[in-house]
Amino acid sequence: MRLLFLGDVVGRPGRSVVLDRLPNLREQWRLDCVVINGENAAGGFGISEAICDELIGAGADAVTLGNHSFDQREALVFIGRQERLIRPANYPPGTPGRGATIVETQAGARVLVVNVMGRVFLDPMDDPFAAVEREISACPLGAAADAIVVDVHAEATSEKQAIGHYLDGRVSLVVGTHTHTPTADHRILPGGTAYMSDAGMCGDYDSVIGMQKDEPIRRLIQKTPGSRWEVAGGPGTLSGIAIETGADGLAIKVAAIRIGPNLEESRPHFWE
Repeated sequence: MRLLFLGDVVGRPGRSVVLDRLPNLREQWRLDCVVINGENAAGGFGISEAICDELIGAGADAVTLGNHSFDQREALVFIGRQERLIRPANYPPGTPGRGATIVETQAGARVLVVNVMGRVFLDPMDDPFAAVEREISACPLGAAADAIVVDVHAEATSEKQAIGHYLDGRVSLVVGTHTHTPTADHRILPGGTAYMSDAGMCGDYDSVIGMQKDEPIRRLIQKTPGSRWEVAGGPGTLSGIAIETGADGLAIKVAAIRIGPNLEESRPHFWE
């Protein structure tokens, strides 16, 4: 099975590059399932229903979130009816929405998509290890799911790596989001799980994590409140990870995805 995961979509540049590139890539690479993190898609903070529908219309089978899940208050309402949009599974009980969803591919395969959020350097959350264990135990690889994708939205690389090794051999892909900077550690772990500490972002890399540079720089120098951060408006780069799984649902091929300006290009040569 061919799976594509795209990192945090940041504002209009991120949305534009996804809408422009993804439909053709889905056809060219004959993708079975596409997952996108959309938690920064609406002006850099949260996601709206219209934007969620745009990403799904462009070819996303599921959209994951993170610490900005509910920055757009309308998400509190529409997340309940949009089964393809998932927020971290370790939000407290009673939080609107769901932490996992099942995607059925055109070939009839079942892909479980799980979203959890880290606790190191982020808001206190329920245990992400327990949350992901609960979700994959209810839909195990090889029994109820043909592939499992886990988005770990976290600040600390150590926490992401720990979850990756914890799940090794039991899921198809563990990929980190949140830092908006793609890491170079994409690989297949000993048990057969594809891993990448951070998929990066879909957005303008001539920026500070997708935002216009002046205000973040000023705040770091002066340490005083200022104006609201605004999304950088330059051309966006598509960033993420591509994997191919075998009959057992574990990874057999993995490649970084970087298509656009400012970063060295990377594509899955095994699909081209």
